[in-house]
Amino acid sequence: MKNRILLVSLFIIFFLKLQAQDVIRQTTCSSPAIQHQADSIKQELAKLGFVVLKEASMEMESEYEMPVIVPLTEGAWYQFVFIGDITSKLYEVRMYDWNEKQVVYQKKMWGDVDGNVISYTYIPRFSEYHMMKPVQVNKKKKGLCGYVMLLKKVKA
Repeated sequence: MKNRILLVSLFIIFFLKLQAQDVIRQTTCSSPAIQHQADSIKQELAKLGFVVLKEASMEMESEYEMPVIVPLTEGAWYQFVFIGDITSKLYEVRMYDWNEKQVVYQKKMWGDVDGNVISYTYIPRFSEYHMMKPVQVNKKKKGLCGYVMLLKKVKA
């Protein structure tokens, strides 16, 4: 009987502990300026033969990375775009392959030409999931809006 009570007590404690853990959920945000930039970039990349695979606006917190995980195909030509809040002072994107090896790093500062936009091409060596981690630093705002796009070059 004591074992049964102990077992039930441990189960209840374990269940309550699971419920108490915070879960980070990606939430969307709205910024007309960022949306206008994203639309312009999509139009220009479409002229070069790229199609949008995934895109999302996302709430970000200053100085915290927001991981974005996407499946990439070996040998395909991808374009990744991150657009941050125009008032942020620093923008960075790191990309990692499945083995957690950093394969891309880009950094821009406020005042750079297109400073709030980081865009790069990438051709994966293996078909596997990759993780992009954009981050922006803003000393005046804690809650920021960011926008990510993944595009793929289609065969002409």
